[in-house]
Amino acid sequence: MEEFTLLPDLASRTFGGGVVAANDEFFAAADHLVDPAAPVFAPRTFGQKGQVYDGWETRRRREPGHDAAIVRLGAPGVIHGIDIDTAFFTGNYPPYASVEGCAVAGYPDPMQLTEAPWVPLVPRSPLAGDSQNLFTVDSRQRFTHVRLTIYPDGGVARLRVHGEIVPDPRLLPSVFDVAAAEHGARIAGCSNMFYGHPQNLIHPGLARSMGDGWETARRRDDGNDWVLVQLAAPAVIELAELDTSHFKGNAPGSATLRGIDTRTGLLDDPADWFELLPQIRLSPDTRHRFPVAVVPVATHVRLDIFPDGGMARLRLHGRPDMAALRARYEATT
Repeated sequence: MEEFTLLPDLASRTFGGGVVAANDEFFAAADHLVDPAAPVFAPRTFGQKGQVYDGWETRRRREPGHDAAIVRLGAPGVIHGIDIDTAFFTGNYPPYASVEGCAVAGYPDPMQLTEAPWVPLVPRSPLAGDSQNLFTVDSRQRFTHVRLTIYPDGGVARLRVHGEIVPDPRLLPSVFDVAAAEHGARIAGCSNMFYGHPQNLIHPGLARSMGDGWETARRRDDGNDWVLVQLAAPAVIELAELDTSHFKGNAPGSATLRGIDTRTGLLDDPADWFELLPQIRLSPDTRHRFPVAVVPVATHVRLDIFPDGGMARLRLHGRPDMAALRARYEATT
């Protein structure tokens, strides 16, 4: 069940997710639900409405009913699992919760969302307090919004909506970053992620700190570290950006980029790979940009760093196969 938590959080503020409606936020704002940071708690920290919580908390109900919050997914896609995290909520967590999803084009307001057709994703299910409550989702439909309902009231720290990002190809230009998670790229493998997950490499925006990148342990052998990215669609890469921002005493000394088309080649066959960038020296705390000579279409790209260290971001701007993007989108809508 925990395997889906390795997939991107579609609701995260990292991708632009947000809470568009909540019927009650008396003790703590629902906006906390989509905060990418782990929840924190300082005991005996009181505000004008009581103990301060890093989550969404509603008042105690004195009449029948339930509370709900609607979340706009920053990255619409196919949902594989949901984490209703009640961290630090002990005597005030909801005993039950459910989650529904809907797919609405454009930028609907709360009234339009209320009237939208909602699909059950997680039935009304018991929750444990101060815990991650993990639920698998069996659906191949693309969703743009989810609605969390808690019964009857209480507090939830975070709502994580893990899945595959499926962008609308009508909203994409002819050339874009085909390694970006927000466009549907994903991490397919890596050698090491001791200090930082490689998923950070393909997140939107600039890294905020060294902790917002991919960093490996120090190697004590003759090998090197690597990460494999499955592109948003088969594409011809035209420009590569290798960003070592914030990594100063621990940036890689050099790096290479190689590509492969797995529709015709095998990942474990060295002969099927082709060079995108030869081994090139990297500087600390620097956004490096390199033009890429005309090469074959790639479905996957492997970044090798020598021998180890940290990278903030990897950007691969290229011309994707738009027919493949459209086919993926249409299969989920």
